[in-house]
Amino acid sequence: MIVVLIVACEVGFWVLLAVGLALRYLARMPRSGAAVLLMEPLLELILLIVTAIDLKNGAPADWKHGLAAVYIGFTVAYGHYTIKWVDGHFSHRFAGGPPPVKAPRYGLARAKHEGKLWVRTVAMAVVAAALLQIAVWYVGEGGDTGSLHEWQLTALRIVALHGVIALSYLIWQKKDPGRTAVTGEADRPPQKTLR
Repeated sequence: MIVVLIVACEVGFWVLLAVGLALRYLARMPRSGAAVLLMEPLLELILLIVTAIDLKNGAPADWKHGLAAVYIGFTVAYGHYTIKWVDGHFSHRFAGGPPPVKAPRYGLARAKHEGKLWVRTVAMAVVAAALLQIAVWYVGEGGDTGSLHEWQLTALRIVALHGVIALSYLIWQKKDPGRTAVTGEADRPPQKTLR
C-alpha cells in the first residue's frame, strides 16, 4: 500500500502542478492557481501520516517505509525548485513570459550551480534520515529496524555520490568553446616583424 501511495503522491504532484499552472496562466486565475500549488505539501503530509499509521498497526518496518521517507525528503528539498523551474517554462510557453534562465554550462558558474544542487541533496538526506530515525524510535528496540537503517545509509551514499559529481565540475571545469575561440586571438601576443 505504501508503494502505491508513493506513486499516487508523485502523480498527484504533477497533476496539481499542471492544474495550478493552467489556472494561473491559461485561465488567468492567479490566486486559484497559487491555492492549488499550495496544496502540494499536503501530499507528503498524507504519505507521512499513512506511513506512521502503517507502522503503528504493526507492519514490519521495511524498504517501503524507507522509500517513503526518502521520497518526502526529496520533495522537501527539490519540490519548490521543480515548481519554480516548471513555472518559468510554462509562463514562457503559454503566457508570453520571459524565457527561463538556463543553468550555466561552463566554468565556475556551472560548478556553483552543481554545488547548490548538492546542498539540496544534503537537505533531502537530512530530512529522510531524521524521518527514518523517528521511525526507528517509534518501532522501538523490539522491532526489526534494519531496513530503516539501511535507507539512512542509502541517503548518505546519495549525498556522497552527488558530492563527487558536483566536485568534479569544480576540479575539471568545462571551458566555453565560443569564448575560447573569440578570446584566443586576442590573448595571443602581437608578432614582431623584422624590417
